[in-house]
Amino acid sequence: MSDDPSSAAPPEPCTCSALRRATRAVTTAYDTALRPVGLRVTQFAILRLLERLGPTPVTRLAAEAALERTTMGRNLDPLERRGLVRIGAGPADARERVVVLTDAGREAIKAAMPYWRDAQARINARVAPGAVRALADALTAVS
Repeated sequence: MSDDPSSAAPPEPCTCSALRRATRAVTTAYDTALRPVGLRVTQFAILRLLERLGPTPVTRLAAEAALERTTMGRNLDPLERRGLVRIGAGPADARERVVVLTDAGREAIKAAMPYWRDAQARINARVAPGAVRALADALTAVS
């Protein structure tokens, strides 16, 4: 290995930087699309996750969303204030906090879905035809 920077091969594109730029752009696109219903994409994703899982302890919800428990707690606060989720004691252990999707939360998902689909279609249209599945698979592989 040489210490001479002029002899080094050109650097490869930084995967981390590329993913971070893409994440910011995609998040902004979804947040903008969901603005009319007053949700951010992170909030929408949590509501959808609860729709799929049913009543779920905060710790499991955080793990399913690949978030730290404290980050999940901060994300749940505005959803609880708006009445979209309810957080209460667990049935077996009162110390456990369980999150439940409310009827208002289900209505919020229903109202947001057309906006989410529109954002999804616009993002997918920017990816090469036929590559959407490959992109999703590649991103899943690194997560």
